[in-house]
Formats: sequence, structure tokens, C-alpha cells
Amino acid sequence: MTVRTRFAPSPTGYLHLGGARTALFAWAYARRFGGTFILRIEDTDLERSTPEAVQAILDGMQWLGLSHDEGPFYQMKRMDRYREVIAHMLVEGTAYHCYCSPEEVEAMRERQRAAGEKPRYDGTWRPESGKILPPVPEGRKPVVRFKNPLDGEVSWEDAVKGRITISNRELDDLVIARPDGTPTYNFCVVVDDWDMQITHVIRGDDHVNNTPRQINILKALGGQLPIYGHVPMILGADGDKLSKRHGAVSVMEYPAQGYLPEAMLNYLARLGWSHGDDEIFSMEQFCGWFDLDHLTKSPAQFNPEKLAWLNNHYIKQADNQRLAELSMPELERDGAMFEGAPPLVDVIALLKDRANTVNELADAAMLFYREPKPDPTLLAQHLTDAARAALAQFAEAAVSIDWSKESIAALMKQVLADHQMKMPQLAMPLRLAVTGQLQTPSVDAVLALFGRKAVLERIRRYL
Repeated sequence: MTVRTRFAPSPTGYLHLGGARTALFAWAYARRFGGTFILRIEDTDLERSTPEAVQAILDGMQWLGLSHDEGPFYQMKRMDRYREVIAHMLVEGTAYHCYCSPEEVEAMRERQRAAGEKPRYDGTWRPESGKILPPVPEGRKPVVRFKNPLDGEVSWEDAVKGRITISNRELDDLVIARPDGTPTYNFCVVVDDWDMQITHVIRGDDHVNNTPRQINILKALGGQLPIYGHVPMILGADGDKLSKRHGAVSVMEYPAQGYLPEAMLNYLARLGWSHGDDEIFSMEQFCGWFDLDHLTKSPAQFNPEKLAWLNNHYIKQADNQRLAELSMPELERDGAMFEGAPPLVDVIALLKDRANTVNELADAAMLFYREPKPDPTLLAQHLTDAARAALAQFAEAAVSIDWSKESIAALMKQVLADHQMKMPQLAMPLRLAVTGQLQTPSVDAVLALFGRKAVLERIRRYL
């Protein structure tokens, strides 16, 4: 069997973390077994589906690097196929026309609720042997309903949850086409999975209730049942359903906030799946390890601190040129001045170990691309007469030394000895004069990057 998986989002909003994780699992399973990963856009909800949402899904998949082998397929472009299948089902007797109005169906359900029964369609228009159907209301367009089995049960071995069994008496005759002929979600999904020969349906457990209906329709069509695996939802750290306050925003918010796709993929992979104690791994490793047996049955919890920790790890490993290119738009927005300043790739190399996001890295890099504006109070505190004398000696000797981190460190050590000072007594005024800040990476490394000319000009302003 050739593995064929699919990711089938509805373009009624952005691609969120839960959807991205589902896509990742389906993609990885196909990659693990040399199969095919299909992207399908389920856009039959005409009122809520938008081109912008479609683009957001495509952008999110591209940023994550979850490339599809087939598609994207759009359900609205497959209407003729759905109508063809419905026509066949009407002829075969596995579907029928129902002329009940929405008001009649609601009244039916109200009576059932009042009687303490589960509200459901009562089969008024369901054809049965010897049954006389009501007269067809004049001018009313029917819906098409699936003729669900009345007895027995639907049972499947869920790859995540184990055996699930639902009595057919719990299911009523599902509407599969609206009065205007537009097919409904559950029907389109079945036909798509059938036509595309999907072998494994990996999706969120909010679809569990749809599965028995879809299985019955697929059986009526004579299709081969896929293996279903329903992944538990992602919760916030407080145990509540993931919402915007937890970070349930569009996946494309994360690159805007300075996250790397490899960090996001690594993080999502561990939300509900594990491989021993491995926390950090490449997507090549993940695809080699991923299976459905190690998906957890309990909900996963979103932890922004762990995501930031992973992002820090991948920033440390990332190519400096790539990080420079990612940082540049943020620096330009902040008014960075690059003329006469050190190369950004060198600045990135110095700063990246401390940054949790690319945005933090860009903020830190501004140290080198703006005029320093030291706080006057801090200047008064640290730029004492003794500090000025030490700075003067440093500036005089710095004119002729080899301009390197090692030589600068040696000169600072000499100045400290000559003035009988401790490191902060020289490092603090040096930082303030050159950068305008008290907190920077190692001061000798910072001065080396700034360059001799800029360092001496800034020191001499305070002598």
C-alpha cells in the first residue's frame, strides 16, 4: 500500500497552530513511508471562505516548508463530480429527496426535545418498502439525504484513540446536498478521500463525531476505508482551550515576531508526540521517527517559554547571513544608520547567542546602528574624574594598537593596572561613551566591532 495523506483546511480563517500541527503530522507520515501528501482546500462554505484565508493557508504551509505532492485541490472546482456521485446514489437508493422545510425540521426536533428524546430527523421522506410518502409540496426544492443504516453500529480502530464504536441509531439521515444542489461538508470529504485514494486521515479530534457518518457514506459508495487517527486538541498552559491570549494566532504571526520555521516545526512535533526523551531534532530525523503509535491520547499544552527556548537554540545554529537578512527589515523600520557601521553579519555573530527571537536580535543590533544617547544621570554616576583619566589613557594608546578584541582587552588590563581600578570602573564609562548603554556583550568585543575611528570619536566627546 502506498501511503497517501492529506491536509484539508477550510479557508474560513487563518492557519493556526492546531492546523499546522495536523499538517505536519500528515506530511511527516507520508514522508516516513515514501508516500504522497495532498493539500486540499475545503471551500464549500461560501459565506465564510475568503481568498485571503486561502492565501494565509498557502503562506503558512510555505513558511513551514510543508510542501505538498498533489494539489492544492479546491472543492468548489469539483462540484460536477459531487453532483455525479449524488445522482448515482439517488438511483442506487442510498440517498433520497427530502421536502421538509427548515421550519418543519426544527418543529420536529422541538417535539423530540420536549419528549426527552435526542433531536434528529424522523425519516418523514425516507423511502421504505410499502411506505407511502407525503405529497410533494408545490414549488419547494428538496435537500438530498443519505440513507443511513437503521441498525447495527459503526466501528473503527482509531490510530490514536483506539477502538471507537457508535450505534447507527445515534445517527440520522444526514443532508448531503442543499436545496440549491450544493453538497455539504461531510459528503464532499468522503468523495474527496475516495477519489484521492487517501489511506490515512490524520486530523483533530473535533472531527470524531463526523467519522461514523463519513464511514457509512464511504461504505455505501463501495470505497476502501482509510485508517483514521484523531489527534487531541492543543490547550493553553492553564488547561483551557487554546485562544488568542495563549498564542492561537495565525501561524504567519510567528515569522513576524521573529521565530524560525525550524523551531516552530520542532515545537509542534513534540505537541502530542514523542520519541523517547528527544527534544531537539531536525525534520529529517522527525520524518524517520514519526509514527501514529506514539501520538498521545491526552491534549497537549502550548508553552510559549519552550517555543522561545527552541527558537534560541535554532538562532544559535543559524547562518549569520540568513539572520542578517531576516533582521534587516526590523532594523530599517527602527531607523538604523549603516554608513560607517560594522557589517551586520559580524554584529549578528556577536549577539545571536542571547536572542530568543530574530526581533530581539534586531533590537540588540541597533546598538551599532544609532547615535548613542547616554542618560545624563548615568554619565554623572560613572564618568568621574578618575574614569576620565583612565579613558584618556585608553584613547591615547588605542591610536596605535592592533585593533582586535585581544589587543583591546590587553590595553584595558594595562589601564586598570596603571590606575588601580577594577574592571567595572573602566568598562561602564567605556560602554556609556561608545554605546550609550550600561549592558552590552563583552566590552572588548563590542569596541572591536565598532572600529577604532568610531570608538575614539565617541570617547573624546567626554574628555
